[in-house]
Amino acid sequence: MEHCELPRRPGRLDRLRQALPRLFPFLGWWPQVNRRTFKADLWAGLTGAVIVLPQGVAFAAIAGLPPEYGLYAAMVPVVVAALFGSSFHLISGPTTTASLVIFANVSQLAAPGTAEYLHLVLALTLLAGVVKLGLGLARLGGMVNFVSHSVVTGFMAGAAILIATSQLGHFFGLALPRGGSFLETWGALLGQLSAANPWVVAVGAATLACAVVIRRINPRAPALLLAMVAGSLLSLALDGPAHGIALVGALPASLPPLSLPWFDLDTLRTLVPGAVAVAMLGLAEAVSIARAVATRSGQAIDNSQEFIGQGLANIVGSFFSAYATSGSFTRTGVNYDAGGKTPLAAVFSSGFLAAILLLVAPLTAYLPIASMAGVILLVAAGLISVPAIRHIVRTDRGEAGVLAATFLATLFVELQFAIYAGVILSLLLYLRRTSHPHFITLAPDPASPHRALVNIRRSPQAECPQLKILRLDGSIFFGAVNHIAEELHRIVAQSPEQCHILILGSGINFIDAGGCHMLFHEAGAMKLSGREIFFCSLKSEVMELLRRGGCLARIGAGNVFKDKSTAISGIVARLDPERCACCHLRVFDECRARPGGEDVE
Repeated sequence: MEHCELPRRPGRLDRLRQALPRLFPFLGWWPQVNRRTFKADLWAGLTGAVIVLPQGVAFAAIAGLPPEYGLYAAMVPVVVAALFGSSFHLISGPTTTASLVIFANVSQLAAPGTAEYLHLVLALTLLAGVVKLGLGLARLGGMVNFVSHSVVTGFMAGAAILIATSQLGHFFGLALPRGGSFLETWGALLGQLSAANPWVVAVGAATLACAVVIRRINPRAPALLLAMVAGSLLSLALDGPAHGIALVGALPASLPPLSLPWFDLDTLRTLVPGAVAVAMLGLAEAVSIARAVATRSGQAIDNSQEFIGQGLANIVGSFFSAYATSGSFTRTGVNYDAGGKTPLAAVFSSGFLAAILLLVAPLTAYLPIASMAGVILLVAAGLISVPAIRHIVRTDRGEAGVLAATFLATLFVELQFAIYAGVILSLLLYLRRTSHPHFITLAPDPASPHRALVNIRRSPQAECPQLKILRLDGSIFFGAVNHIAEELHRIVAQSPEQCHILILGSGINFIDAGGCHMLFHEAGAMKLSGREIFFCSLKSEVMELLRRGGCLARIGAGNVFKDKSTAISGIVARLDPERCACCHLRVFDECRARPGGEDVE
């Protein structure tokens, strides 16, 4: 006798195996690592390590910290964010935005550069990480879905121009004012352009041209890294320092020291608002960058997992002398363009940066800042997606307006408000669309089988003199009830002879209490005016709410039909027979059974 084997219930080991990739995301992509991806990530990591050298120093200065702290922020947090995030290409680290927000919040509490200032920065970083981690564990990453593609595209284009603008002084060898607005920087550039250093311009332009040529010849080659090497050799051949070509300079040969963030209750109250601002801005920035790169790579992004990765990166980083980090526009673009395949590129970047500081720090002194500027200009140009912009402009004027507003806000308003402005505009556009559902007038098409109902605007057809057929495309909720009622009154006023109105509800996804109240009132008002309103093809959820709200009783159970064919059959039988006898249109098949219908072939 054969025995049926019952399915085995998953044991603790099976549940553990299923949970591990969720707890440790790097276990999910690690099997994809092979010799090809390892080599590509190695080159991308080396390129990213060289790119972050001057950036880290500059960002630390903006944050009011010693230069080495910008480099510390590009080591441990980068690894943690890469291992626990979901993006294959996002590179975290110090950013202009985070540096500015930190300086704005902490400089009011302590003098920049002091030990107290450093302690407060690390404490704020820890708090910001806790906020990010909490949002991620609560699976609130979906709130970033309100950042539409138009917002991301406009923000990226604006940020690319800001990045390029910030490098123009280095590219032309000019001392432009720091911290100036977009217009101020360009005004200063145009005013000093005649004083540009031709030697600096030659090195920057040669580096840029070299990167472009290498990409054309061999797209897989580390064009950015090779271009920077070529720029360094050119600077040596020209005796760059003697002609005013600034170099990156020697960097401190030290790894991030351990630190212990601390704060008392009063300090906590003071830092929490700033920490929330840093956290929200950093999350929006990181996820926007991850999504923007994912549109090019075709990868799916888990927003909540990115929140977790960013939160852990800030928490762990605060114990390794790293201040608040987020996704980096420039380094992420460099990582993707340099051929990075997996998050190992971020790990290699951190390792190479540490090795550079420990082993070859003196050699970095020969890297011209103009070469860095040339490479960053090329990367910035790649962040502007012309096809995406063209598609949005051609497809939807509303979304084109959101894109333009986000782009302009990025350039002319504080950066942290640019995404918020785009999100608010996107929500307003969405609310406007959902609060203005459309009534489509339908009529039978005699040329189609079974006289299918068609939109009379697209295909003009005769309507029944007594029955108006409408399809409502949109849900009936509190924000739309006034518009729906006004549209219904307008249609009734334009067709006073059509005493019956049939509404096809297949496009009504939901109805709330406000919508139920409106239908209750309109059904009663139509009955008082000698009209009747009918419904068909309503979803079960809508029917249930109409029943609970008493609206179904006011409309009448006999006025609600399962589908349109049943509705037309039932309503035609209730039309005025005298008017039917005089009608020669006979738009419905059911009209043949009405008085006078036997005379129509």
